[in-house]
Amino acid sequence: MKKHYLIALSILGFQAMSFGQTPCDAGRYSTSIFANVNVTSDLNYGQNSGFTGANTQLDLDVYEPTGDTETKRPLIIWAHGGSFIGGSKTDADVVALSNEFAKKGYVCASIDYRLGMWPIDSTNSIKAVIRAVQDMKASIRYFYQDAATTDTYKIDTNNIFIGGSSAGAITALHSAYFDKECEIETYLSIAELNALGGIEGTSGNPGYSTNVQGVINLCGALASYGYIEAGDVPVCSLHGDDDGTVPYNRGLASVSGIGIMYLDGSRVIHEQAEAIGVQSNFYTYTSAGHVPYFGSAAYMDTTINFIRDFLIGIQGCTEGPLQSANTPLESVDLYTLIFCGLGLNETSTELIENPHPNPSDDLIAITLKDGVVLSSLQVVDLFGRVVSNIDIDGSAVILSKEEIGAGTYIVRATSSNGMVSTMKVVFQ
Repeated sequence: MKKHYLIALSILGFQAMSFGQTPCDAGRYSTSIFANVNVTSDLNYGQNSGFTGANTQLDLDVYEPTGDTETKRPLIIWAHGGSFIGGSKTDADVVALSNEFAKKGYVCASIDYRLGMWPIDSTNSIKAVIRAVQDMKASIRYFYQDAATTDTYKIDTNNIFIGGSSAGAITALHSAYFDKECEIETYLSIAELNALGGIEGTSGNPGYSTNVQGVINLCGALASYGYIEAGDVPVCSLHGDDDGTVPYNRGLASVSGIGIMYLDGSRVIHEQAEAIGVQSNFYTYTSAGHVPYFGSAAYMDTTINFIRDFLIGIQGCTEGPLQSANTPLESVDLYTLIFCGLGLNETSTELIENPHPNPSDDLIAITLKDGVVLSSLQVVDLFGRVVSNIDIDGSAVILSKEEIGAGTYIVRATSSNGMVSTMKVVFQ
């Protein structure tokens, strides 16, 4: 296991500043140097068509330290939990986090985003995630726009962070790391994604950046750990290893006990980040379930302190972490990624003919080339999971949408001498 180091920089005896920001003197960003917080509620940052098709106004609350004279302040945007069905920007945990970090000198924003999905399944669930991501991106643009125009909130746009709890953490993680259309094809076609407004969305404030400096992940997960790539922004994760709602490792996320889709939890995210050199600060709530900090002063204190150290490290305020992680020493096995042009989804036809019709609304025929003897024929989804092991009886097989389900898959044929051919097939 690699050790974690937070970034510190000093030049000629002066403490480093991040892009011109003032040094963290007098305990700024590490302690609660402000006694009071000013809250401005129900600021409109955008609007968009919601789950039911009705127009939804998108609002946020801004938390600022009372009496602060700093003109370039870091910003944290928080998204609440609630399984993309409920919750609000005034939930107790995001309010507590916003107040605590505002007292340390941050500006915080707690956002509402579009909710709703029915029926509860992977397709509708990922659409709910995309809507939330689009809204969070609109909120990021809102503050970039403000900084470029009225500068009401005195934001240092080089130090904007996003985070959330549960569904809000899922939203923040995908806002930071989901950046290729093809990454979503396990659940949606690119056409369906674009019909929703694409990755960036149309929730408001077009033309401004959605870049952030880091992600705070409280009991969240990604559709695939592969979304995190070398050069991506740092991530700070806290997660209970007994979470039955959002998986700590890879597992089935559930809503009210109903499994809806497989996700890569904080542990897998951490392993991926470390493997490719992306800074990852990881804390495990040992033997704890989902969002243990909600209603628990002790867990919330741990949460605040760990996030504090992550943020001040990025801003160059300390030489190392003030609170150590308790990350397990053993590593997890990362499953093989098979999407977005990475290896096995590239067409190879030495063993099988082009499937037809492809795409299809019903059936797809797979024909072996003359003289080919296969040892196995598998249908694999884009995250490397074997969907079906096909019995080979003759020179052709028929794939059925009814049996496999709509989506994009890889047909993987292996001959008796070890040769492998792969072919992408799509059931619309």
